Amino acid sequence: MKPVLEGIRVADFSHVMAGPYATHLLRLLGAEVIKVEPPVRGDALRYYGTDRRYDGMAPAFIAVNAGKRSVVLDLKQPDDLAMARELIARADVLVENFRPGVMARFGLDAPAMRALNPRLVYCSVSGYGQSGPRRDWPAIDNIVQATSGMMSLGGDPDSPPMRVGFPVVDTLTGQTAAFAILAALLRRERSGEGDFLDVAMFDATIAFMASAVVPWLVSGRALERTGNTGYSGQPTSALFEARDGHRVSLGVVQQHQFELLARLLEQPQWLQDPRFADPETRRANATAMQTELSAVLRTRDGADWEHLLSSAGIPCGMVRDIGEAMSLPQLEQRGLRLPVHIPGLPQREDVAVLGPGFVSGTGAAVPPEPPPRLGEHSAQIRAWLKGERGDPR
Repeated sequence: MKPVLEGIRVADFSHVMAGPYATHLLRLLGAEVIKVEPPVRGDALRYYGTDRRYDGMAPAFIAVNAGKRSVVLDLKQPDDLAMARELIARADVLVENFRPGVMARFGLDAPAMRALNPRLVYCSVSGYGQSGPRRDWPAIDNIVQATSGMMSLGGDPDSPPMRVGFPVVDTLTGQTAAFAILAALLRRERSGEGDFLDVAMFDATIAFMASAVVPWLVSGRALERTGNTGYSGQPTSALFEARDGHRVSLGVVQQHQFELLARLLEQPQWLQDPRFADPETRRANATAMQTELSAVLRTRDGADWEHLLSSAGIPCGMVRDIGEAMSLPQLEQRGLRLPVHIPGLPQREDVAVLGPGFVSGTGAAVPPEPPPRLGEHSAQIRAWLKGERGDPR
């Protein structure tokens, strides 16, 4: 089967994380992505991290740019600006994540480009959107984690707010943008018209937090900060230490799960104890429940509990670091890890990037190619834009 987005060309004017992650997802589905970068240093993400050996091809850059093509265009120069307009005229999708108004200063704003190319799907990604009182405020991942309320939900009840430990806002915004682009492309197939998509990090984060935000909209009460206790608030849906020091996360939230847990752990007295009779009484007696459960879980190693309980139908997972998680056979079987050879990398050249996060019955993700070196395809793409060759590749 052909990749679903084969034949779709994306003019990618985005940088760092949210926009490039959106175009990365489109690339995995078969789109041709032409990455437009400024001269000298290109996308700032090329230099993220503290290991200077990776400058120009930082691991974070690799994560969201595999298989794209890079052309260097200085939009302050009339000839390069004309080439940018020509690229947009030949594109199906444009993605940019400059501050609102920047593309307009170059004459590359949505109204102008959709007049040039009526079938264009133009997607602008920004911190707070193209309208509203915060339109011109700068924002990056941890800022929106704070302003959206996300940060207020992380950490233990008596500790300060805690950010999520990776740029979750950037990636969920990129996923939202990709979702919006796919919807616009489907609409274009039906109507023949392009679209303008205004994707804000703040909006995407609020929508992503529906399970926390809507309860407040309905009841007027904010969720309590519960640390490592799950969304249900049940003391049996929390983190516990095993014999070997590993921690295991349990997800026992329903009555039948608790009854099964008591039997598996050979603790029949829990089923007769009025303190533990139902979810409400267990929540009211959380300290007693967790004390007894902790004592039992310290009698075996974490991996043993994970296998025993999960196999029996009890949600249980051992806490792993990233390296341990990447060694799980599940990644290979599900096609989550995609091998890619990147010449010139320090330490090793055979590495991997991640797939789109789902399995399709009509085919796997497009096998990744190496991320582009800065301006690696400039000569070919410039010749194509000038009409000197028939294909930009």
